[in-house]
Amino acid sequence: MIESILNALAEPAMLLDAAGRVAVANPAAQDRLGVWVVGRSYVSVLRQPSLLQPVEEAFAEGKPGVTRFVHSTGAVETLFEVTVSPIPVPDGRRQVLLVFRDLSEARAGESMRRDFVGNVSHELKTPLTAIMGFIETLQGPARDDPKGRDRFLALMAQETARMNRLVSDLLSLSRLEGQSRKRPTDRIDMAALVSETIGMLRPGAEADAVEIRFDAPASAQVIGDRDQLVQIVSNLIENAIKYGAHPGIVSLSLLHIDREPVLRGPAWRLTVSDTGPGIPPEHVPRLTERFYRVDTGRSRTQGGTGLGLAIVKHIVNRHRGRLRIESVEGQGTEVTVILPAS
Repeated sequence: MIESILNALAEPAMLLDAAGRVAVANPAAQDRLGVWVVGRSYVSVLRQPSLLQPVEEAFAEGKPGVTRFVHSTGAVETLFEVTVSPIPVPDGRRQVLLVFRDLSEARAGESMRRDFVGNVSHELKTPLTAIMGFIETLQGPARDDPKGRDRFLALMAQETARMNRLVSDLLSLSRLEGQSRKRPTDRIDMAALVSETIGMLRPGAEADAVEIRFDAPASAQVIGDRDQLVQIVSNLIENAIKYGAHPGIVSLSLLHIDREPVLRGPAWRLTVSDTGPGIPPEHVPRLTERFYRVDTGRSRTQGGTGLGLAIVKHIVNRHRGRLRIESVEGQGTEVTVILPAS
């Protein structure tokens, strides 16, 4: 009976018999701690004094307890909170039930939140510090200097616009995280959407001596959120313009895939490539991390918030698509978005 109950638990659980051996280890416990634990003494299975002592007290005094247990598998450590519960048996002795709750994800989440708050604070502090400096200068040395005043006001407008972009991107990320489990339902023509987005961005590209080329069929139907798909396309094109060659070419293509193995069905592949200097290989895997920049100074100078590709990744995930970034130094960068066909 108790074995059936433990096997139904999603969390690892073990029952120690009155002799201190592992009488039952449910599938979750065998998966996390090893199949070898069944029949072994709890001393050889648990080993850590922080857990051994509560177990000994449960056997000797019938005292329940809660403690921590760290399980190592190679380079990976898992932190468990272990509930120790004594169970009386008819001969006057006791069995002990151990239930393990994985705290690693919660701890990782706390670490990510701390890092996120720290990054946001740093990103906001830089322009705020600059604006405060400009205000002090305008109140003092530049008070009666019209040219200096105009220059500092222009710089303040630039820093304020940067903060506004950062706040907008943070709000976008927050909305995306809230929608991650809700799939879009609208039918969208990606070919028309990409063409319209290129039309909006072409004047800025031409000002930077960048030519935008687009190769696509007449129609490319996907199920998606129009505003979010525009975000993907505009973000990728803007990145290619900013960090590509000047003069240079940004090429886009839409290709139908009869069967995409990962998506297990037909799909459309959008590719955006530039002819820029490329990205060193050690940076490529981290490009979708929040606030990660290959060249911090250049990114900030060009108005980047460090959140663009993180937003793209969230949107692609919400659409149940795939994102791939490839780059060769000296040859440019290619970003591929694969979306399920409608």
